[in-house]
Amino acid sequence: MPRTLFLVSMNLICPAFVIGETVCLPPIRIPFYFSLRQSIFNDIPDTYVALAAPVLTFLLMSLMFHCLDISNWRWLDKYRIHESEEVKSKNLVTPWEVARAAIFQNVMQTLVGLAWLTESPEVSVARCQSEMDGLGRTLVLVVRRLFGKEMGMKILELRGPEITHWLYWWGIPAAQILFAMFVLDTWQYFLHRLMHTNQYLYRKIHSVHHKLYVPYAFGAFYSHPFESLLLDTLGIAIAERVACLSIRQAIFLFTYSTGKSVDDHCGYSFPFDPFQLISGNNSDYHDIHHQALGIKSNFSQPFFVHWDVLLGTRMTREDIKERRQKVKTT
Repeated sequence: MPRTLFLVSMNLICPAFVIGETVCLPPIRIPFYFSLRQSIFNDIPDTYVALAAPVLTFLLMSLMFHCLDISNWRWLDKYRIHESEEVKSKNLVTPWEVARAAIFQNVMQTLVGLAWLTESPEVSVARCQSEMDGLGRTLVLVVRRLFGKEMGMKILELRGPEITHWLYWWGIPAAQILFAMFVLDTWQYFLHRLMHTNQYLYRKIHSVHHKLYVPYAFGAFYSHPFESLLLDTLGIAIAERVACLSIRQAIFLFTYSTGKSVDDHCGYSFPFDPFQLISGNNSDYHDIHHQALGIKSNFSQPFFVHWDVLLGTRMTREDIKERRQKVKTT
């Protein structure tokens, strides 16, 4: 709804935004991304979608990259991080072992998800309106505290309904998703780093994943079962719960994080890959970690690189070139 029409409808329905201890909001405006249906797909609970979506994402993306791997298309060579023969000669694990581990992790995540996830409350206009009213009252308290009663009231009467709408449908949901990503990144960075600094954990658990010296898409889920449970399954479950995500936000987080993990192990550095454009933590960045020179660097996964930057564990291709140059000159 254009701003002019929004203000007209507001004036017709509400004489003011703040009325005593309550707020008055115009009729609810549903954004394009939201569905008022109880389930996104008929007769399929959203919890089942949240469990199935990442599995399908893993299979479809891995198959897509596998088709590229076996295509022998010459134009792909400039985007390959490693030569195709390196996958066969340097990796210490067979494709069947990788596939078996991937199946196990998908099954385990699904079973944990069945026990962890709960159905969302009723989806209705009345519920959305009630939650927006509560948010509006909170907004009144915050704005008055920040700007004082007089200035705060001017701001609220001028922009209160619009701010409430934006916060409810865009600001808060986006902040929740970003916070969940931060929680998962934090969980995985410190546990991942611990598995490299503790010799027992590395030798008994994390070294399994590093049998893939040259990563490929299906290998994103190749790891020790305990690592799969602790690092991936438990990590994303904690992120979902701490960020208080709705079941539909969880669908996005689970699907995006799975797609990102597959892409990070795909073995290609595409300039047009959306996963690689969004973040510097991409397939080339993670590939450095799988090499002997970078195995004690680039622990960040799966979304951003801030922990590597802040704690001095980031390594780039330029750093590798400098180190090799120093070796040559000494």
